Amino acid sequence: MGWNSWNHFGCNINETVFQTTGNQLIQTGLSKLGYIYVNIDDCWSLKSRDAEGQIVPDPIKFPNGITGLASYLHNLGLKLGIYSDAGTETCQGYPGSLGHEVTDANSFASWNVDYLKYDNCFNQNLPALQRYPPMRDALNATKREIFYSICNWGQENPWIWGNNTGNSWRTTPDISDHWSSMMLNFYMNSRHGKYAGPGGWNDPDMLEVGNGGMTFNEYVTHFSLWAMVKAPLIIGCDMGSISQSTLSILSNADIIAINQDPLGTQAECINGCEYINYISGVQANVFVVPLDGGDKAVSVTNWGTYNMTYTLDLIKIGISGQATIKDLWTKEVQTANVIHITGLQKHSVKVYRITPISIDE
Repeated sequence: MGWNSWNHFGCNINETVFQTTGNQLIQTGLSKLGYIYVNIDDCWSLKSRDAEGQIVPDPIKFPNGITGLASYLHNLGLKLGIYSDAGTETCQGYPGSLGHEVTDANSFASWNVDYLKYDNCFNQNLPALQRYPPMRDALNATKREIFYSICNWGQENPWIWGNNTGNSWRTTPDISDHWSSMMLNFYMNSRHGKYAGPGGWNDPDMLEVGNGGMTFNEYVTHFSLWAMVKAPLIIGCDMGSISQSTLSILSNADIIAINQDPLGTQAECINGCEYINYISGVQANVFVVPLDGGDKAVSVTNWGTYNMTYTLDLIKIGISGQATIKDLWTKEVQTANVIHITGLQKHSVKVYRITPISIDE
């Protein structure tokens, strides 16, 4: 959980952006909810390596260097992430790390970096398994704990080899701030649940919540579904001007608890699972996930453009008898053996935490 600069700022970054973000994560209370990584994306370095072959942080954008920014964020109790590329250049034409893995990993560790997002541009058509493990080995050799985020856009089946290589792996193309993009990424990611778990996560890309391209209900759906499938929750909006409505979505502790559940199990689809249904929105799209301690979480999504009614008998998700059912957005609690939803608005979601009621013999 944390924040990344790309979705809102692109290349328009400097030290102040990350200092402001860190301060805002503290002041809004988001850091206490788990958002602790402040991640630099592309465009942070000079366009050329120095005479010793080192990547050089842009001294105008980062006058105190990456080390200075790391110190600033660490003093706030936060962590710092950085970006590089498993190719000869980054996507924006800055030095990539292909062939420089040891040098760059040593730089990142010496700068006290805690996270590396490793992209896929200018990859010279070399197989991912030739390009991503060398950086894993180089990071491990530094002895510094650095989260390794593989960003190869879902190419070459990273869910199969990702767990042996990194801590998360992109299962999808880049997200954009549109309902259709979010929907496609969620669907693509949903097919690979069996490969994910504690220590290694499927990543349908960063959050667009608060960037303005979707409605409030659509952002609630976006955030809820990312939580259900245990996706990394990486905020992508401007923390310096974050609205209360955006904050209300990102700070829902009940939804975050689903995402951060110790079991780390990715939710599975049980209704309306084919992509044609995502496009048509005729059926309710239902995901269920077991939680630590015996609870279950259920999401019911209306991908369509008309209000929807849906009934779920709890026996369908392995719960017999009565249960306590909490709506994690309205906070309403009921005791029942069925969930009945009426008037679920277009592009909206319901998320429930269900606690079976044990009956003493």
